Amino acid sequence: VQLQASGGGSVQVGGSLRLSCTAAGYSLRSYAMGWFRQAPGKEREFVGGISWSEDRTYYGNAAKGRFTVSRDNAKNTAYLQMNSLEPEDTAIYYCAAGLTATAQANAYEYWGQGTLVTVSS
Repeated sequence: VQLQASGGGSVQVGGSLRLSCTAAGYSLRSYAMGWFRQAPGKEREFVGGISWSEDRTYYGNAAKGRFTVSRDNAKNTAYLQMNSLEPEDTAIYYCAAGLTATAQANAYEYWGQGTLVTVSS
């Protein structure tokens, strides 16, 4: 399964971005989806995840109540809505697919290539 993350870019402090993750030719319907991020010189960090059935979401400290994970199985796409962005949110954001939505990166089977988010003041 090849995941494709998109929607990254440059935004000013306080701005918003919505990241998308899809898989061409594969159904993500039966997978839990997770979002992680990695800033330069830092370890990969769990941002949030959603169960395959869309009814449970999980968030890491990175989300701070500003981020929302969702998915649209009809569109085969998972989303990460990010609001009130801060410079500390600058990182490469990765989506991942696995059996359960967990903060443990090694539980995910498939990963996207990452999309860069840059927040400037």
